[in-house]
Amino acid sequence: MYDQIMLFAFGLILLIKGGDWFVDGATAIARKFHLPELLIGATVVSIGTTLPEVMVSATSAAAGQGGMAYGNAIGSIICNTSLIAAVTIAIKPSKAERKTLILPACFFFGAAIFYAGNAYIFGRFSRLTGVILLLGFVAYMTVIVLQMIKKPVSETDDLYTTEVLADVPEYELENKPLWQAVVFLVLGAAIIAVGADLLVDNGTKIAQALGVPETVIALTFVALGTSLPELVTAITSLLKGHGSLSLGNIIGANLFNLVLVSGVSVVINPFDVPAASTIFGMNASFVLDIPVMLGVMALMIVPVLIRQKLSRIQGIGLLCIYAAYCAVQFAMPLFA
Repeated sequence: MYDQIMLFAFGLILLIKGGDWFVDGATAIARKFHLPELLIGATVVSIGTTLPEVMVSATSAAAGQGGMAYGNAIGSIICNTSLIAAVTIAIKPSKAERKTLILPACFFFGAAIFYAGNAYIFGRFSRLTGVILLLGFVAYMTVIVLQMIKKPVSETDDLYTTEVLADVPEYELENKPLWQAVVFLVLGAAIIAVGADLLVDNGTKIAQALGVPETVIALTFVALGTSLPELVTAITSLLKGHGSLSLGNIIGANLFNLVLVSGVSVVINPFDVPAASTIFGMNASFVLDIPVMLGVMALMIVPVLIRQKLSRIQGIGLLCIYAAYCAVQFAMPLFA
């Protein structure tokens, strides 16, 4: 099993580095065509930070491992919210503008209700469900782009985006030939694909060797690994005092996990809601995973929409929930 652990870790490293290169290459290309910086951040960078989840879930679905695809999508949302956002909020709470969060929050909870309803009612994600989720992704991106076109980028937003992207080492690609940016883009995508394959294959083998359901591995280790790009963005944003932009990135990434990550994996290979673990005789997904996903998002967003600021107690509460959630996930197989 030592070999599988090493390959799992190597796959994780490839995912992180491949994601960096893909985002850097895509951002440099977009800049060379003089696209607004805020538009780049809302589209190219947001999608780029979600690519690890997309590749892991797509690879899992294609291999017939629906539990891994399902667990990665939901696990990444829980990890993004109750660990990544929670840590940054607990360290440095800040103000957050309600108007910048309403649109992504509405799209997220709309997609989450559809996703959860489909799971509870049918117990299966069909190809039609995947198509509808992908249409939701297209609708969200269309609305965002139209907003950017109608609303000029303010000097503050332009400065913020420049500062955030400037923290990326390969940001200097902007001043290099176009072909170098294209090489970074292609290499990043290829490395992500290889890393995803290693992560899924060896994660499944580790789960089997330990007797832990693959869904649990996906909900914890895989979800944490694929969420690292969001961690970098969130920390950078909050440390610069841009709480609403950081929250917007987390909410946007969570939305992409539902409509893009889940949509792609379901379209590739429809699957049933995993039932590897039970709680009180019921599918753990129905009584633990989906409720926790909705609960942590509500705990993060609703107070902000009411008070327009983050609080340290929110971050601490979310961290406690994440710790308890992980403990329950690994304890369930022991009592099965």
